[in-house]
Amino acid sequence: MQSRAILIVEDNPQDELLMLRALRKSNLANRIDVVRDGQQALDYLFATGEFAGRTGGLPAVVLLDIGLPRLSGLEVLARLRADPRTRLQPVVILTSSDEERDRLRSYENGANSFVRKPLDFAELAETIVRLGVYWLLVNEPPVH
Repeated sequence: MQSRAILIVEDNPQDELLMLRALRKSNLANRIDVVRDGQQALDYLFATGEFAGRTGGLPAVVLLDIGLPRLSGLEVLARLRADPRTRLQPVVILTSSDEERDRLRSYENGANSFVRKPLDFAELAETIVRLGVYWLLVNEPPVH
């Protein structure tokens, strides 16, 4: 079985670097792809725009920030859930927001999980590793 990618949608370079380091250090064999705004995320997931012709299917999980340039994470999530090709795509909202309305809107739009980024770098790294292990090794996704 081919290893599926993790897609990180993150516009903060420090958070991106920390997430990449944590996932690589955890020895998960999956490819990790990164996009930095909401439009890039949609282009990646639907293989359009700069990702036209991308092969490899959908990622095992999308780690999606809410506060993104061009399209917010919530707009990306709503579009994914509206399309039959991606409506079952696992999406974890990974954000620094502690607003109750963001959590509620995330679940209303079909997020599989809402995780607040810890402020401490070591805690963030541990959270990312736990998410990777869960979505790649523990979770059993639906067969398309």
